[in-house]
Amino acid sequence: MQPSLVQKYNVPGPRYTSYPTVPYWEEELFTAKDWQNSFLKTFQETNASEGISLYIHLPFCESLCTFCGCHKRITKRHEVENPYIKAVLKEWDLYCQLFPEKPLIKEIHLGGGTPTFFSPENLTTLIQGILAKSNVAPSHEFSFEGHPNNTTKEHLQTLYDLGFRRVSFGVQDYSEKVQKAINRMQPFHNVAKVTFWAKEIGYTSISHDLVFGLPFQTLDDVLDTIDKTNSLHPDRLAFYSYAHVPWIKGNGQRGFNDEDVPKDDVKRQLYEQGKLKLAANGFHEIGMDHFALTNDSMYQSFQKGELHRNFMGYTTTNTQLMIGLGVSSISDSWTAFAQNEKVLEDYYDRLDKNEIPIYRGHLLNEEDLIIRRHILNIMCQFETSWEKPEMQFPEIDEVVSALKEMENDGLLAISANKITVTEKGKPFIRNICMAFDLRLKRKAPQTQLFSMTI
Repeated sequence: MQPSLVQKYNVPGPRYTSYPTVPYWEEELFTAKDWQNSFLKTFQETNASEGISLYIHLPFCESLCTFCGCHKRITKRHEVENPYIKAVLKEWDLYCQLFPEKPLIKEIHLGGGTPTFFSPENLTTLIQGILAKSNVAPSHEFSFEGHPNNTTKEHLQTLYDLGFRRVSFGVQDYSEKVQKAINRMQPFHNVAKVTFWAKEIGYTSISHDLVFGLPFQTLDDVLDTIDKTNSLHPDRLAFYSYAHVPWIKGNGQRGFNDEDVPKDDVKRQLYEQGKLKLAANGFHEIGMDHFALTNDSMYQSFQKGELHRNFMGYTTTNTQLMIGLGVSSISDSWTAFAQNEKVLEDYYDRLDKNEIPIYRGHLLNEEDLIIRRHILNIMCQFETSWEKPEMQFPEIDEVVSALKEMENDGLLAISANKITVTEKGKPFIRNICMAFDLRLKRKAPQTQLFSMTI
């Protein structure tokens, strides 16, 4: 990659798990009643045909990983498990009371925090409680995030017996120096153990999450981590760029100095060389930050043009309605977003009042929906078209004009009513999406809200 391109395009930008992005939600125009009307309309239109997705946020962690940007509560007191499970099931019950029929569950994802902070018994109570009021789609996909240090064989077997077939393990990097800096001491042995257990039990998709650009991380660290990862043969993996945003995350990302974090061309070399190593090991690039073997469902979904992206990241399941349960979770009805209370005590308080605990949201207008489709197309298929009338919007000529410079730099190709991202342009996918982001164009942030794009 040309060093000048990194310097030119390395600017703050969204990761586009939604459009509009959260800082541009029109919260003042949103009410709980609007959310109810929106999710019920989508439910009635799609439940029987495609079902719904559930994201369940399990926020507790025993220690703080300083690279993490998730909403979490640090504690070693496991007596917090039971009240939280009861709260999530109550929230689900409040939704089920409003649904006109039993929901058809197409997808469940347990995220965090650390889902495996919870005991297998409590996870059983949670999932059985969810499924007791639901029907399960024949081609459902249940997945969870496992911490290699505390995921037991009983966790894996219990969730497998409940219908889970996909698990992702957070690896980050195997260098002890890097692990110490991010407060995530995790030996290779632990990752190997849980990976082999998952294979033995019968999980059909095992993923490892790797991160480049971490403090003190070198190219040798990245290549060694990929070599060790390849020896365990996961089906897919994420290769994330570390988002250094200490102004948002407070002291959690101040356990090291800014100069300890690889930047610009040095950081990009970690990605480019890592990507070459992944390709040599048979991993195909799928969307942004994700790679999969040909046998994995994510690769197959990408090949068919069916890959989707939402607040859970990339998914092979495309349901218009995704209900987020648990503190800080975000729900999506396709025409509206809603986020739950972010403070645990506020979340409990709202449920005690028999209220669905959302505290902010956004209603998508017609323009939002068009731009959302374009950004999803770019993120999931590396191309988008405005040939059809329903994909056109008044500012399209301005967007194309803004993309011309990227075309001159070889990052994309513009043809009649269509753009296609080139191989050279894939690392700049967030920048390309930003050209379509009309809300960002109209109101540039006065302070830094986003991590750097490169």
